[in-house]
Amino acid sequence: MDLKQIEYFVRVAELGSFTRAAIVLDIAQPALSRQIRQLEVELRQTLLLRNGRGVTLTEAGKLLLEHGRGVLHQVERTREELGRVRGALAGKVALGLPPSLSRVLSVPLSRAFRARLPEASLAIREGLSANMLESLRNGRLDIALLYNPVPAADIDILPLCDEVLYLVELATEGGSSAPVTLAELAAQPLVIPSQPHAIRMLVEAELGARGLRPTVALEIDSVPAILELVADGAGCAVLSRLAVSSSDKAARLRLRQIGEPGLFSRLALVVSAHRPRTLTQQAMQELLREMLPAIIEGKPLPEAF
Repeated sequence: MDLKQIEYFVRVAELGSFTRAAIVLDIAQPALSRQIRQLEVELRQTLLLRNGRGVTLTEAGKLLLEHGRGVLHQVERTREELGRVRGALAGKVALGLPPSLSRVLSVPLSRAFRARLPEASLAIREGLSANMLESLRNGRLDIALLYNPVPAADIDILPLCDEVLYLVELATEGGSSAPVTLAELAAQPLVIPSQPHAIRMLVEAELGARGLRPTVALEIDSVPAILELVADGAGCAVLSRLAVSSSDKAARLRLRQIGEPGLFSRLALVVSAHRPRTLTQQAMQELLREMLPAIIEGKPLPEAF
């Protein structure tokens, strides 16, 4: 066995498909199939059962998957420990951020990451929750920041902080800034993301618990586009203060509190439950826990950053 074959096998097993694994690994599918076949020949075991929908694991395959994950993790830990001998962690972290957070967090986070982990590398990818969850599961992301993630057996969720959501509307002369009830929110024409976006699911759940349904004027999954449409008078939105303040349309918009004590979206750090965290990934998690509360509340970051 060699490490590359183990990595290839783990990816195929996790994704359940040679086609998807070839895309993730950036390798031709016939070459990937040959590597897995060579591994099966060497081990004298059938590891994967091919079918029209992809692949399933044999008992031998399940055992190799369990050990293979451990081997790959230990190799990464060894690289990190050798980096520590030189005085710094040298691993890599792939981080997924929601669009509204990416615009305000990417620069200070990258700066703090370089200062704290100068020999490590960081990749930031922006995406919607469903896409980031899929990337966590197939190994393209190590950590993701998600709003209101739904618990599942294959992910670990660490709640970080709650973010207040507001009714965002066009600021008109003489308009009210008073809070709105959930019943009033239900009557507003909303420009809102489609399901299963976290905000859409939260709004529908909160209203549904009271026998109400949102009035959807437009569905659009881009926060900047939502704010453009609200500023153009197409309707209202439900967003955080952070999402609005980072927009060039902020001066034309008004925020009103929703309900009493308010409507909150929970931001959480999410990782795969199947892959142990490396030292570099653990250091990034700690950095995020330190930075995010100030970012969310719009406060200056401590001097350490």
